[in-house]
Amino acid sequence: MATVQIVYETHSTSEDNEQGIATGWLGGTLSVTGREQARHLGNRRREDGVDLVIASDLNRAVETARIAFEDSDVPVTLDWRLRECDYGEMNGMPRAQLDAERPARIDLPFPGGESWRQAVERVTTVLREFQETRDGQRVLLIGHVATRWALDHYVRGVPLERLADSPFEWQEGWEYELSTRPG
Repeated sequence: MATVQIVYETHSTSEDNEQGIATGWLGGTLSVTGREQARHLGNRRREDGVDLVIASDLNRAVETARIAFEDSDVPVTLDWRLRECDYGEMNGMPRAQLDAERPARIDLPFPGGESWRQAVERVTTVLREFQETRDGQRVLLIGHVATRWALDHYVRGVPLERLADSPFEWQEGWEYELSTRPG
Protein backbone atom coordinates (compact mmCIF):
# COMPACT_ATOMS: atom_id res chain seq x y z
CA MET A 1 0.00 0.00 0.00
CA ALA A 2 1.33 3.45 -0.92
CA THR A 3 1.61 6.03 1.83
CA VAL A 4 2.64 9.54 2.71
CA GLN A 5 4.69 9.76 5.88
CA ILE A 6 3.63 12.78 7.90
CA VAL A 7 5.63 14.16 10.78
CA TYR A 8 3.74 16.68 12.88
CA GLU A 9 5.59 19.15 15.08
CA THR A 10 3.87 21.81 17.11
CA HIS A 11 5.17 25.35 16.75
CA SER A 12 7.75 26.17 19.40
CA THR A 13 6.81 27.89 22.66
CA SER A 14 5.50 31.40 22.17
CA GLU A 15 5.45 34.33 24.56
CA ASP A 16 1.67 33.85 24.74
CA ASN A 17 2.14 30.18 25.70
CA GLU A 18 4.35 31.24 28.59
CA GLN A 19 1.78 33.83 29.70
CA GLY A 20 -1.15 31.40 29.55
CA ILE A 21 -2.81 33.04 26.53
CA ALA A 22 -4.66 31.08 23.82
CA THR A 23 -3.43 32.95 20.75
CA GLY A 24 -5.79 31.45 18.15
CA TRP A 25 -5.49 33.33 14.84
CA LEU A 26 -3.30 36.05 16.32
CA GLY A 27 0.30 35.80 15.12
CA GLY A 28 2.26 35.27 18.31
CA THR A 29 6.02 35.52 18.75
CA LEU A 30 8.38 32.81 19.91
CA SER A 31 9.90 33.21 23.35
CA VAL A 32 13.60 32.74 24.06
CA THR A 33 12.80 29.14 25.00
CA GLY A 34 10.79 28.73 21.80
CA ARG A 35 13.65 29.92 19.61
CA GLU A 36 15.93 27.35 21.25
CA GLN A 37 13.28 24.66 20.72
CA ALA A 38 13.10 25.62 17.03
CA ARG A 39 16.87 25.22 16.66
CA HIS A 40 16.59 21.81 18.33
CA LEU A 41 13.74 20.89 15.95
CA GLY A 42 15.99 21.70 13.01
CA ASN A 43 18.79 19.58 14.45
CA ARG A 44 16.38 16.64 14.85
CA ARG A 45 14.65 16.88 11.49
CA ARG A 46 17.09 18.26 8.88
CA GLU A 47 18.60 14.83 8.22
CA ASP A 48 15.38 12.91 8.90
CA GLY A 49 14.50 12.25 5.26
CA VAL A 50 11.96 15.07 5.13
CA ASP A 51 11.09 16.03 1.54
CA LEU A 52 9.09 19.15 2.39
CA VAL A 53 8.14 21.31 5.36
CA ILE A 54 4.72 22.94 5.36
CA ALA A 55 3.99 25.38 8.18
CA SER A 56 0.94 27.32 9.22
CA ASP A 57 1.15 30.95 8.11
CA LEU A 58 0.68 32.24 11.66
CA ASN A 59 3.86 33.95 12.85
CA ARG A 60 4.74 31.52 15.65
CA ALA A 61 4.75 28.60 13.17
CA VAL A 62 6.53 30.64 10.47
CA GLU A 63 9.21 31.64 12.96
CA THR A 64 9.61 28.01 14.09
CA ALA A 65 10.09 26.81 10.50
CA ARG A 66 12.43 29.68 9.60
CA ILE A 67 14.74 29.06 12.57
CA ALA A 68 14.62 25.25 12.25
CA PHE A 69 15.34 25.09 8.54
CA GLU A 70 17.38 28.21 7.76
CA ASP A 71 20.40 27.35 5.61
CA SER A 72 18.81 23.97 4.84
CA ASP A 73 18.06 22.39 1.46
CA VAL A 74 14.65 21.23 2.70
CA PRO A 75 11.98 23.40 1.04
CA VAL A 76 9.61 25.25 3.39
CA THR A 77 6.17 26.45 2.32
CA LEU A 78 3.30 28.05 4.23
CA ASP A 79 -0.36 27.05 4.15
CA TRP A 80 -3.05 29.07 5.92
CA ARG A 81 -5.21 25.95 6.26
CA LEU A 82 -2.84 24.65 8.96
CA ARG A 83 -3.80 27.52 11.27
CA GLU A 84 -5.11 27.01 14.78
CA CYS A 85 -8.85 27.04 15.40
CA ASP A 86 -10.18 30.58 14.92
CA TYR A 87 -11.50 31.63 18.32
CA GLY A 88 -12.98 34.76 16.70
CA GLU A 89 -13.72 37.41 19.30
CA MET A 90 -12.00 35.17 21.84
CA ASN A 91 -8.59 35.03 20.12
CA GLY A 92 -6.09 35.90 22.85
CA MET A 93 -8.28 34.62 25.72
CA PRO A 94 -6.71 33.10 28.83
CA ARG A 95 -5.69 29.49 28.25
CA ALA A 96 -7.80 28.32 31.20
CA GLN A 97 -10.88 29.80 29.54
CA LEU A 98 -10.08 27.97 26.29
CA ASP A 99 -9.70 24.69 28.17
CA ALA A 100 -13.13 25.21 29.76
CA GLU A 101 -14.73 26.16 26.39
CA ARG A 102 -13.18 23.38 24.31
CA PRO A 103 -15.79 20.56 24.77
CA ALA A 104 -18.69 22.94 24.09
CA ARG A 105 -17.05 24.28 20.91
CA ILE A 106 -16.64 21.01 19.00
CA ASP A 107 -19.62 21.91 16.79
CA LEU A 108 -20.59 25.34 18.14
CA PRO A 109 -18.36 28.03 16.61
CA PHE A 110 -16.57 30.52 18.82
CA PRO A 111 -18.27 33.95 18.50
CA GLY A 112 -17.09 35.36 15.17
CA GLY A 113 -14.86 32.31 14.63
CA GLU A 114 -15.16 28.61 13.87
CA SER A 115 -15.86 25.36 15.68
CA TRP A 116 -13.19 22.75 16.30
CA ARG A 117 -14.88 20.51 13.72
CA GLN A 118 -14.66 23.29 11.11
CA ALA A 119 -10.98 23.83 11.94
CA VAL A 120 -10.25 20.10 11.67
CA GLU A 121 -12.07 19.90 8.34
CA ARG A 122 -10.01 22.86 7.04
CA VAL A 123 -6.77 21.06 7.94
CA THR A 124 -8.12 17.80 6.53
CA THR A 125 -8.34 19.40 3.07
CA VAL A 126 -4.52 19.53 3.13
CA LEU A 127 -4.32 15.86 4.11
CA ARG A 128 -6.68 14.87 1.29
CA GLU A 129 -4.46 16.73 -1.18
CA PHE A 130 -1.46 14.78 0.13
CA GLN A 131 -3.27 11.55 -0.75
CA GLU A 132 -3.36 12.71 -4.36
CA THR A 133 0.01 14.47 -4.66
CA ARG A 134 2.58 13.28 -2.08
CA ASP A 135 2.76 9.51 -2.55
CA GLY A 136 5.99 8.12 -1.11
CA GLN A 137 7.06 11.42 0.44
CA ARG A 138 7.89 12.37 4.02
CA VAL A 139 6.27 15.69 4.87
CA LEU A 140 6.81 17.69 8.06
CA LEU A 141 3.88 19.83 9.21
CA ILE A 142 4.44 22.64 11.71
CA GLY A 143 1.14 23.68 13.16
CA HIS A 144 -1.14 23.93 16.14
CA VAL A 145 -3.64 21.88 18.13
CA ALA A 146 -6.09 21.89 15.19
CA THR A 147 -3.37 20.36 12.98
CA ARG A 148 -2.74 17.47 15.37
CA TRP A 149 -6.45 16.93 15.97
CA ALA A 150 -7.02 16.71 12.19
CA LEU A 151 -4.27 14.10 11.92
CA ASP A 152 -5.58 12.09 14.88
CA HIS A 153 -9.17 12.32 13.64
CA TYR A 154 -8.65 11.77 9.89
CA VAL A 155 -5.74 9.32 9.94
CA ARG A 156 -6.41 7.43 13.19
CA GLY A 157 -10.18 7.87 13.56
CA VAL A 158 -10.05 9.44 17.03
CA PRO A 159 -13.37 11.18 17.81
CA LEU A 160 -13.12 14.94 18.34
CA GLU A 161 -14.97 14.59 21.63
CA ARG A 162 -12.16 12.42 22.96
CA LEU A 163 -9.51 14.83 21.69
CA ALA A 164 -11.30 17.75 23.34
CA ASP A 165 -11.20 15.95 26.69
CA SER A 166 -7.51 15.01 26.44
CA PRO A 167 -4.84 17.28 27.89
CA PHE A 168 -2.06 18.37 25.57
CA GLU A 169 1.17 16.53 26.22
CA TRP A 170 4.13 17.89 24.28
CA GLN A 171 6.55 15.50 22.64
CA GLU A 172 9.24 15.63 19.96
CA GLY A 173 6.97 15.07 17.00
CA TRP A 174 4.15 12.74 16.11
CA GLU A 175 4.40 10.31 13.17
CA TYR A 176 1.50 9.34 10.90
CA GLU A 177 1.11 7.21 7.79
CA LEU A 178 -1.55 8.42 5.40
CA SER A 179 -2.64 5.90 2.77
CA THR A 180 -2.71 7.27 -0.75
CA ARG A 181 -5.44 6.54 -3.20
CA PRO A 182 -4.65 4.14 -6.01
CA GLY A 183 -3.92 6.00 -9.24
